[in-house]
This record gives sequence, C-alpha cells and structure tokens, in this order.
Amino acid sequence: MIKRAVTILIILAWCILSLPTVQAEERLPSEYQVKLAFLLNFARFVEWPKDAFADATSPIILGILGDDPFGTSLASIRGKTIHGRKVLINKFKDVDDIRDCHILFVSSSEINHLSRIIPFLRQAKILSVGDMRKFAQKGGVINFVVENDKVGFEINVDAGKRAGLQISSKLLSLARIVRDSQ
Repeated sequence: MIKRAVTILIILAWCILSLPTVQAEERLPSEYQVKLAFLLNFARFVEWPKDAFADATSPIILGILGDDPFGTSLASIRGKTIHGRKVLINKFKDVDDIRDCHILFVSSSEINHLSRIIPFLRQAKILSVGDMRKFAQKGGVINFVVENDKVGFEINVDAGKRAGLQISSKLLSLARIVRDSQ
C-alpha cells in the first residue's frame, strides 16, 4: 500500500514537472498596468467643468504626484486620446508644483504629505486618484483598493461634487461609494 502511494506521488510529480512552463506573469498585466488602464478609463466617464480646459482641443493632463509606480507602462499612453483630447503626462514632486492637471494620481509615497495635499485637492477641479488607505474618505475623489488580488476602486461622491466633476452613473455603479470622513 505504501509502495503504491509513493509510486503514485512520483508519477504525479513527474507529470507536473514535465508540463510546459507557463509564464503567466508575462501574459497577465501587473497591478500598476491595471491601475493605469483604470486611470485612462476614468477619464471616459467623468466630465470636468467647462473652465477646466482652455478650449475644445486642450489635452487632458494626467499628473503623477510622488514616486512613479507605473514605470515603463506610461509609454503605452503615448498617442492616446480621450473624447478627442490628447493625453499628456506630467510628474510632480511636490503639491506646490502642480499646474494644469485634470487627473492627479497621488502615489502612496505621499502618505506623509496628505496634510498638505488634501487641502489643495479640496480647492481644485481635479479628478484625484489615490493609492493608499482611506484616501477617498480623507477627501480624494477615487481610491484604488486591492482585494483578493483584484484591483477595484472607491469613489467619494462628496469630493467629486466639490471638484465640479460629473461622474457617470456607470462608473459609480462599479465603485464602492464613500463619503468624506468626519
């Protein structure tokens, strides 16, 4: 009986080891590739106030505040357009450097600077997107959340209204809705 069990285990091990190796990592997008795709798609479901753009051909500026977690994935944005507007990328090291930005990704590297960033966001007509715990409840518009290895997001509808953004009901239906924390 034991010999038979050992033989079965050896055969099973050989079968598993002889299978062609599948490099799923190469085929599956990374967490930040998924988040970058979300960022672009958020813009398709949000309307900014009329004065957010100089004219009908002004680009949509995607800003990254803090460390850039997207790396080479940003190259995939080159040449993209949303609603007839080119998408351009600006990187900012400090909240005081932010100019002409429509979507601002606040990197988790900025968690210790939120006391300066959130008051700025409360006055801006920017779709702010964070990557840290409770970002939306603290005043950001959208926050990424990862649960069970899946990227999702929450939307602070109070922050969206404050920024003058019209967020599509389609986008809201995919999100966990949160409000400003007291």
